[in-house]
Amino acid sequence: MFATMRTLPAEIRQYLIVTGNYWAFTLTDGALRMLVVLHFHQLGYSPLAIAMLFVFYEFFGVVTNLVGGYLGARLGLNRTMNIGLGLQVVALLMLLVPSVWLTVPWVMAAQAVSGIAKDLNKMSAKSSVKMLVAKGEEGRLYKYIAVLTGSKNALKGAGFFLGGALLALMGFQGAIVLMATLLAAVWLMSIIKLKQDLGKAKNKPKFSELFSKSRAINILSAARMCLFAARDVWFVVALPVYLASQFGWDHTAVGGFLALWVIGYGAVQSVAPRITRSQSASAPDGRAALLWACLLTFIPAVIALIMAADYSPSYSQGALLLGLLLFGGLFAVNSSLHSYLIVSYASDDGVSLDVGFYYMANAMGRLLGTLLSGWVYQQFGLIACLWISTLLLGITAVISVWLPRR
Repeated sequence: MFATMRTLPAEIRQYLIVTGNYWAFTLTDGALRMLVVLHFHQLGYSPLAIAMLFVFYEFFGVVTNLVGGYLGARLGLNRTMNIGLGLQVVALLMLLVPSVWLTVPWVMAAQAVSGIAKDLNKMSAKSSVKMLVAKGEEGRLYKYIAVLTGSKNALKGAGFFLGGALLALMGFQGAIVLMATLLAAVWLMSIIKLKQDLGKAKNKPKFSELFSKSRAINILSAARMCLFAARDVWFVVALPVYLASQFGWDHTAVGGFLALWVIGYGAVQSVAPRITRSQSASAPDGRAALLWACLLTFIPAVIALIMAADYSPSYSQGALLLGLLLFGGLFAVNSSLHSYLIVSYASDDGVSLDVGFYYMANAMGRLLGTLLSGWVYQQFGLIACLWISTLLLGITAVISVWLPRR
């Protein structure tokens, strides 16, 4: 395998290293989330209390994407990616303290470090692809971004399974030790093999240039924020709690179902270029983003209407599960389109500044959706979460009207 890799073009080898880093990180990130959820469930914490453990994870994603893009442009994407891998090892080691020290504040702090690591890694991986694809090859760029994004989400779902399996086989601390050891090995390999100065801007950006001055990127970032808030407002807390309380599923069934959903979601993302391919262009533009956002807007609205009609419990359950699958497929296409467009819109010099700003908006959407998911579900129920999701998707579609057309 190593002999084969040496025969590949340099940019392909670098793409494979970046993708491998991203895969390894994502697998441990998904496993860590499931480990924390299941372990604190065993300790008697409520679902809402467990969800609050991840608030800092999302909050620091907002800060990291903004500052991380600046660091990537000044230091190089290889360094920010390796910093992210190293910080994830630190986050894992923070959870190896004695059980009595695993208090909510300590775990929230560990999740904050993990959130910083995750967004440094993601921003670096997405930005790196721009530097490894020749200028003007938009179709190839779209394909590379789709494969990177889709495989990441499929592995995140696999990480959910891995976390549950490791907890059962090795216990909480044993699972953490194994993941930290393997990720540290990947980190050391990356330090040695990843190209130096990848993505470093020729003109050193000033700190005042953190916020994007590109109209296209600002519009796309606003659409992305609303898109991910629309997903997480019912997916993060409301849906798992509803499946457990109303369907009577145990936590293994809930975790397994959501893991399969994420894997399927990632698989659709990977083939999004085939789904969105048109005869008139090799890669999509703002018109395609508007079309797919409009299609997605109808799904949570239809689910909410069927559940509100209250025909029968089995009918409502079937509508929710079928609607969730449709939502996942359409959302995957929307997400993959956005991921391609931001890399396409980004400036060649200092690409990470634009990508970091965009993923800051992405993290803000996740944070908003996470907070709304817990509060709205607790106060008004799942149907209210679905209507808010519909509203946010409608706003996404309206914003997308102003995205550039080729």
